[in-house]
Amino acid sequence: QAQGIPADTITFSAAISACEKGGQWQRALQLMEDMQAQGIPADTITYNAAISACEKGGQWQRALQLMEDMQAQGVPADTITYSAAISACEKGGQWQRALQLMEDMQAQGIPA
Repeated sequence: QAQGIPADTITFSAAISACEKGGQWQRALQLMEDMQAQGIPADTITYNAAISACEKGGQWQRALQLMEDMQAQGVPADTITYSAAISACEKGGQWQRALQLMEDMQAQGIPA
C-alpha cells in the first residue's frame, strides 16, 4: 500500500498467511482489524490463515472468536477452518471444545 497499490482481500490474505508462517499471530489479527477498518471483506482463505496463526500461537480462544466472526459475516467455514480450530483447542487442552467442533463439522456436512 505504501506505493499506492490498493490492498484487497487477496493481498491481505497473503500478508496474514505470511504472519501465520512466521508465528506472528498478533500481527495477523491486526491485519484482520485493518481489513475491517478499510471495508475490505475477509473470505474463507483470509480467516483460515488467521485461525492457523492463532493455532500456531496457542491462542485457542482467539481462533474460536474468529470462527464466530466468520459465521456472523456469512463466510463459510471449510475443512481447513475446522482443522486449525480443532488443533488450537487440542494444543490448549480444550478437548471438549475440540469434540464440539468435530460434531459441528459433521452436522454441517464438512468432510474431515
